Formats: sequence, C-alpha cells, structure tokens
Amino acid sequence: MRSRRVEKAAEAVREVVSWAILTELSDPRVKDVTVTYVEVSGDMRQAKVHVSIMGDETKQKLCLRGLQHAAGFLQSKLASRIDTRYTPRIEFLLDRGVKQSIEISRILKEVLPKGPEIESEEGAEEEPADEEANDSNSDGGTDSPGTELPA
Repeated sequence: MRSRRVEKAAEAVREVVSWAILTELSDPRVKDVTVTYVEVSGDMRQAKVHVSIMGDETKQKLCLRGLQHAAGFLQSKLASRIDTRYTPRIEFLLDRGVKQSIEISRILKEVLPKGPEIESEEGAEEEPADEEANDSNSDGGTDSPGTELPA
C-alpha cells in the first residue's frame, strides 16, 4: 500500500511534468504526448512517468528519445516547483494502454454483430402494444378502485 505522501508527490510530479512538456519544452520530436500516470518510489528518489504518444511506432520511439533527452530539464523544473529533500530522477516509459484499448474497440466493432440495434428496435415496437393494453383497462373503469358500477 502506498502512503498518502507518495501519492501526493506522484500527482505533483505528473502535473509539473505534463505542464512543462506542454508549455516549456521546445524539442520538435516531442509532440502529441499525454502523461497518463506517475509512479514514485517510496524514498521519493525515482519517478517513472508513463506517457501515451499518438502516432506510429517510429514516431513513438523518436518522441520517447526526445523525452529522455529532456529529462534533466524537466527534473530542474520539478526541483523548482516541488520542495523536497531529493528531486526524483525521472524515467519515461511508454504506456500502451490507450492504444490497446482503441485497438480492442476496433476489433470488437468488427466481430460483434449488429444485434443490439435490432433488439432495441423490437423493444420499441413492443412498448406501444403495452400502452394500448393499459389504455383498454383504464377505459373500462372496472379495475379502478374508486368507481363502482350500479348492479
């Protein structure tokens, strides 16, 4: 179980690094990067920054190399914004979770039949029939408890 202190440090690292990548990093290799989450070690000396990079495999490798090259710059930004005894050493890792979920979604759309749409259309046809049955019961007046018919 991670302590609250480590969780707060990881969130602070994520905010500072993502903001610095977005606004202050001018490396042309670093584009379309999203910092997904950060893991900070218990002694807060190392931080694994998981990033999602949109694009093909070569663009991802190039961008990851640019991020690793800029790690010292980002560590200096982190040191100026966070007051800790040690500045975490930043290591960038490629997070493939977003890309895998998009791929799984695409495969499921291909594999699954159009069945749910047909079922919803059938359900729409059944509802008016139920309403007509309810209307015929209320028109007769025999089922309502407040009215009595003379015998």
